[in-house]
Amino acid sequence: MRRVCVYCGSSPGRGDGYRTLARSMGAALAERGLGLVYGGASIGLMGEAADAALAGGTEVIGIIPTVVQDREVAHTGLTQLICVNTMHERKTLMAERADAFVAMPGGLGTLEELFEILTWAQLGMHDKPVGLLNGEGYFDGLVAFLDHCVAEELIQPRHRALLRVANDPATLLDQLAASGELG
Repeated sequence: MRRVCVYCGSSPGRGDGYRTLARSMGAALAERGLGLVYGGASIGLMGEAADAALAGGTEVIGIIPTVVQDREVAHTGLTQLICVNTMHERKTLMAERADAFVAMPGGLGTLEELFEILTWAQLGMHDKPVGLLNGEGYFDGLVAFLDHCVAEELIQPRHRALLRVANDPATLLDQLAASGELG
């Protein structure tokens, strides 16, 4: 295991809690010697996670589509910044370069990326672990909804179990490591 893909917002969110969480995630990756693969922005939670990982001395790879390069303000201090033409290329490269996935607080793009990578796992397109960093209780409603989908027999329990959930980065990374995919 070398790298973790982190999906998170290009906005900082309300208050300092989400920024602190993003910095904690970047630092936790660096402490474990794990590289970060992410969306390539220098702003918002993306920028916080990347800066913390870089400060910890770990590799940080950003992948950003040209359509959002100016809007998300591409991070120029990364180990590697890859510019691609489409969001589909971005997501494919992020998946190829990562050995695990973590979704942190974010908006529609974060949710879309999370559900796509979970769907790929459900379909057997990859067997990499997927985690949800539920800091500040951000995803409480989503976790409850997924459990509701299981109760309604629209998501199979084994597919729901593909998503590990924790409130802090260290616990989540431990869960992902326990899945046998992280070393």
